Amino acid sequence: MSFDRSIAILGSTGSIGTQSLEVAQKHGMRVKALAAQKNIKLLEEQIRRFSPERAAVYDNAAAKELKIAVADTGTKVAGGEMGVIDLAFETRCDTVINAIMGEAGLLPTLSVIESGKSVALANKETLVVAGEIVMQKAKEKGVSILPVDSEHCAIMQCLEGHKRENVKRLVLTASGGPFFGKTRAELAKVTPELALAHPTWSMGKKITVDSATLMNKGFEVIEASRLFGVEVDRIDVVVHFESIIHSF
Repeated sequence: MSFDRSIAILGSTGSIGTQSLEVAQKHGMRVKALAAQKNIKLLEEQIRRFSPERAAVYDNAAAKELKIAVADTGTKVAGGEMGVIDLAFETRCDTVINAIMGEAGLLPTLSVIESGKSVALANKETLVVAGEIVMQKAKEKGVSILPVDSEHCAIMQCLEGHKRENVKRLVLTASGGPFFGKTRAELAKVTPELALAHPTWSMGKKITVDSATLMNKGFEVIEASRLFGVEVDRIDVVVHFESIIHSF
């Protein structure tokens, strides 16, 4: 089976970015552009594997290095934040997957929306930092924002065909992380290594630490409120050790 679709991936060298490329290859999707924050070794491998028209790197020095490394390919390389933002706006494709880490993902998201392309959003900080602005701009442009996070993707599917005003509540689940049930005395001895030892999932360092402190779940509550137009007091969080259900 193949999908006649084209995509661009911002944050292509991270966990979500690399998985997105695997899916794209499996379904025969055309990869038109790739962007990363600094891992140019992996980005070069991806460029040689998928032959995108464009690539961009946040770090200008790394971008210059990559440009030399892939000079024998047809991929044009840009550097700096504006290089990524321009790539997001100018690339002609169906959907842009934004998997950039942190608030750096906000301006590229707005750039994609401004260009009229759909956004597959794996950068929750975009909605935490400026959710109302982003959702209003998407509405004005008639652009779809498709959540990639499992919790919000599941809720989106549950709400298909239903009116938002009929939603009584949304529920996000949490695994409990490595520190659930620990005493205050035990938590005083926490180390970065313990925080990174998630009992259920294998993720990047930032999101794993955010998960251990429940900061990530706080972000997800805000994200759900912005995405689905549901007040925060109608969004619950339940600890679900088995991690079978992500949301409902």
